[in-house]
Amino acid sequence: MLGICLGHQLLSNAFGYATYKMKFGQHGANHPVINLDTKTVEITAQNHNYNVPEELAQVAHITHRNLFGDNVEGVRYKDYPIISVQHHPESSSGPHESKYIFKEFMNLM
Repeated sequence: MLGICLGHQLLSNAFGYATYKMKFGQHGANHPVINLDTKTVEITAQNHNYNVPEELAQVAHITHRNLFGDNVEGVRYKDYPIISVQHHPESSSGPHESKYIFKEFMNLM
């Protein structure tokens, strides 16, 4: 399963980790996100006012963080074939930085 944006938030809630409203939402096509596995920075498109909590790390490996707010931006669930990201990889804000997420998803199927 692949969760994108609201899907990322819904998965967090489904696993019992309620999202919370941000003081300021993140909107736009130029948000830097670090991939914690590869240590590379991706430029992403975002449009959200809620975040998933840090406690989600109890059931998911945190894979991405937003460099503007250090919030959880992507996860890979530990016991399930599920990945999710808060940003929009289909928008390809940067040259093609986030397209690999779809390849990872296809490998889970």
